[in-house]
Amino acid sequence: MEAIELKAKPRAKTGNGPARVLRREGMVPAVIYGPGKEPAPLTVALHDLDMVLRERGGQAMINLAIEGEDGKRMAMVKEIQRHPVSRKVLHADFYEVAMDREITLTVPLTVTGVSPGVEAGGVLQVVRRELEVSCLPMAVPEEITVDISGLQVGDSIHISEVALPEGVTTDVSLDYTVVTVVAPRAEEEAVPAEEEEGEEAEAPEETGEAVEAAGETEEG
Repeated sequence: MEAIELKAKPRAKTGNGPARVLRREGMVPAVIYGPGKEPAPLTVALHDLDMVLRERGGQAMINLAIEGEDGKRMAMVKEIQRHPVSRKVLHADFYEVAMDREITLTVPLTVTGVSPGVEAGGVLQVVRRELEVSCLPMAVPEEITVDISGLQVGDSIHISEVALPEGVTTDVSLDYTVVTVVAPRAEEEAVPAEEEEGEEAEAPEETGEAVEAAGETEEG
């Protein structure tokens, strides 16, 4: 996955008051941290961060260009805090990564191909839509594809059958099912029309007997 650049500035003031002021100015309070390093408060432009999240999602690899620093810091979006109603970004956590050390993260699984079983009337069930993987920062895939073009009704694809990109591994059980094609649910048998008509025909007879009995009682 190619890293995307994001500009940031050091943040001198922390706390709720200064954070609200930043948000009114279109900025987002943030922090960057990593192994053996003290957390450093930052600010990033809300518009720029939104663009990164829309383009790459929450697993984006970012080259943070921090004002006043030489070079850039390679980081991941570790956590995004959003307003519960507006969903506007309130705070961002960036995790600085070492280029020579593996990282563990979740990557989306994408289904590709056309299943003969589905074309024959089967139902495709996607059991797992993400996969936790480990790899070097620059080897992080944007997605992992799962080809279903060979699936018949009753077939499944397990983790062991998913082709992982070079340098990417997973600790998830190889027996875990990713997708499967199941037979369509049998329709419930309809009640035969003749039985329904027969049940309806008995009602007048019972009603007639009741009326006749009532007449005999009144006459007596």
